[in-house]
Amino acid sequence: MPELTDEQQAERSQAVYEFLKTRRSCRSFTGKTVPREVIENAIRAAGTAPNGANHQPWHFAAISSPAIKRSIREAAEAEERRFYGEDGGTPKAPDEWLAALGPIGTDANKPFLEDAPWLIVCFAQRKGGIAEDGKTQNYYVTESVGIACGLLIATLHAAGLATLTHTPSPMNFLRDICGRPGEEKPLMIVVAGHPAPDATVPDHAVSKKPLSQIASWL
Repeated sequence: MPELTDEQQAERSQAVYEFLKTRRSCRSFTGKTVPREVIENAIRAAGTAPNGANHQPWHFAAISSPAIKRSIREAAEAEERRFYGEDGGTPKAPDEWLAALGPIGTDANKPFLEDAPWLIVCFAQRKGGIAEDGKTQNYYVTESVGIACGLLIATLHAAGLATLTHTPSPMNFLRDICGRPGEEKPLMIVVAGHPAPDATVPDHAVSKKPLSQIASWL
C-alpha cells in the first residue's frame, strides 16, 4: 500500500466521496453504444471483491443483443405488472411498499431494459467453488456478490456511465434467458449506458441520510 500522510488519506477519501455522491440511478437512456472493453474492465473490477473462502461465487452475463434485451424486458414487465397490480389482479406488493415507491414514480413500464446499450445480469453461485463444478459449497454468497456489484457500479460510474439496479421479483426467468445453471441465483440487473438528455432524478432520491444517522463511533 502507498505510504500516505494522515492529510493525504483524508484528501483522497474526501475526493472519492465527492465523486461517488454524484452517482444517480438513471431510468432514461440513449442508445449510444458503449465499448465492450469498458464493460469488461468493470466486470474485472467486480471480480476483485472480497468473498467467502475466495470461491468468487459470481457470474456476470453482459448483454448487448437487442433480441435478448427485448426478451428480458417482456419477462420483467410481466412480473412488474403483477407486482403493481397493473394486470387487473391484486398487487403482489403490500400497500406500504407501493407507498414507499410512490415518490420515485416507478411503474411496470421498463423501457430502459431495451434502450440502454448494456444489461449486466449478476448471478450468485450457491455452489461450485473456484472450479465451478456445481457441487462444492460456496460461502457468504449474497454478501460476496453484493460487494462485487458495488464495485461494478462504482467502476461504471468512474467510466462516465449512468447505471440502474433493477430487481424484478421473481427473476428466475433471467437464469433461463441467460442459459445459466440451476445452482445460480440471479440477484439483480445492472443497466449501463449514457443518460438521455431529458433524464431526471426525483427529489426524493437526492435526499441522503447524514453521517450522524448512518454511523456510530464506539
